[in-house]
Amino acid sequence: METMGKLRRTDMCGNLRIEDEGREVTLMGWVQKRRNLGSLVFADLRDTSGLAQIVFDEEVSKEAFEKAEKLRSEYVIAVRGTVKERQSKNAEMATGDVEIFAEELKILSEAETPPIYIKDNDDVAENMRLKYRYLDLRKPSMQEKLKKRHQATKVVRNFLDSNGFIDVETPMLTKPTPEGARDYLVPSRVNDGKFYALPQSPQILKQLLMVGGMDRYYQITKCFRDEDLRANRQPEFTQIDIEMSFVDMEDILDINEKLVQKIFSEVKGVEIELPIPRMSYSEVMERFGTDKPDLRFGFELNDLSEIVAKSEFKAFSGAVADGGCVKAINIKGHGESFSRKGVSKLEDLAKTFGAKGLAWIKISDEGINSPIAKFLSDEELDGIVKAMDGSEGDLILIVADKSSVVSTVLGNLRVDIAEKLEIIDKSKYNMLWVVDFPLFEYDEEENRYMAKHHPFTHPVDEDIELLETEPEKVRAKAYDLVINGDEIGGGSIRISNQGLQEKMFGALGFTMEAAWEKFGFLLEAFKYGVPPHGGIAYGLDRLSMVLADTDNMRDVIAFPKTQSATCLLTNAPTEVDVNQLEELSIEISKK
Repeated sequence: METMGKLRRTDMCGNLRIEDEGREVTLMGWVQKRRNLGSLVFADLRDTSGLAQIVFDEEVSKEAFEKAEKLRSEYVIAVRGTVKERQSKNAEMATGDVEIFAEELKILSEAETPPIYIKDNDDVAENMRLKYRYLDLRKPSMQEKLKKRHQATKVVRNFLDSNGFIDVETPMLTKPTPEGARDYLVPSRVNDGKFYALPQSPQILKQLLMVGGMDRYYQITKCFRDEDLRANRQPEFTQIDIEMSFVDMEDILDINEKLVQKIFSEVKGVEIELPIPRMSYSEVMERFGTDKPDLRFGFELNDLSEIVAKSEFKAFSGAVADGGCVKAINIKGHGESFSRKGVSKLEDLAKTFGAKGLAWIKISDEGINSPIAKFLSDEELDGIVKAMDGSEGDLILIVADKSSVVSTVLGNLRVDIAEKLEIIDKSKYNMLWVVDFPLFEYDEEENRYMAKHHPFTHPVDEDIELLETEPEKVRAKAYDLVINGDEIGGGSIRISNQGLQEKMFGALGFTMEAAWEKFGFLLEAFKYGVPPHGGIAYGLDRLSMVLADTDNMRDVIAFPKTQSATCLLTNAPTEVDVNQLEELSIEISKK
């Protein structure tokens, strides 16, 4: 193989235009493809900026021509030559008006035939893409997605810097704490039998920075959660972390709306109208069945409980009598898209979301078709159709159960159906602040209340008196930013009073002794003057997905993990040498 010698890159492949005609340039990159036409050899040269066509002409340089005959896909080369106007232009290439006639060629690295195709839209299995990630990253689409991520972080840093925020790093080795997902634990060799935890977020430490007088802090940092992974979750993820002192919720939402507006303007060229709309948690659950609704389409939930509360159809009236509800969505104008077999598939899908069954009413020019019509009175059936604004061509889907099940089933169905019908406008970015979350949610397995967000969220002032008597009614000073059905960020005003924080721990089932053992360093800090403060954290991976127009989070992470938290490239995690374990006083017990 050759070295670059005295050659130095003068231009990027994708930047050459007709205005460069006559210039001598040196390009370097990978051979995309080579075509040998006998007296001429053509090669498309690729780098991160795009493609350029190189022409090897024996009459221009016999040495370069002879070397070019040996070129194969993915060879790494350096080429010096002159830019000329192409006789047959290629409108599909940004550089399609020009080509470079090579005068010098150096083959810097040869390449075997790659195990995956290095081109977009290649339908390569994702496990192969992850195993050979360094090849997958050569694709223009992958590079564009990572560039979008870079652009977003650049905008974030510039915006926050210009608004008085200080970038402060917090430790990766910290103290294990309860609540939330499981920690990734790191044994300490020098402190035998003791463990650090990798941070699930810098939550407590950024609050302590506010106690320390930093006033406005941000950090783009890695976080870690040892949890069972669902789609678009990673065991390690990147967070844009922000905290501010002497603020209320309005201050935080105001500056963050401007940040989001700036990101979309500079990265996507999309202008976001401010203020971003708001809905309460109870409203979004009532209307959309989820606290992260996609507002790009309708199919809103409607409550039919009053209409069927006294129905002879016990599947409906029984659910209401047991404290549940009956709700429905109207797939308006798309009833004919679902045959009887198609509706049956919806019934099966509803059961995967937890439904016992799915009732339906289809309205056509022949009238109402429904297997439950015979169990309902004319008044009930007419009431349902009227409440759902039913008309010819509609399909009404009904679920009866406890409220949480009904919301989950219909909330998921509306999205799944909208995607199948391809009615979602992918060019839209519908944003929403969800506010007034409940402070707690009840965990039936643990038989106790858990923090809906985290234990440091401030209750709504007028609800504080309910903490010890009716915790289920306490609202939080919390807010989530939702874009197109994805929770992109979430935050809250924090508790800044030691007594209230202790009361919060008590409501979560902690004894004061346990609270001080786990969080004593925070409670101790609260003795010495704490400013009112709050903040927000954005999932950079999820935000980058939206900006890069992809549904796959792994597309915006250079070296992601699989859903089983493994790295197919490096084969991590792996077993370690027994000597390393002995140094840490760790013994592995076989299951």
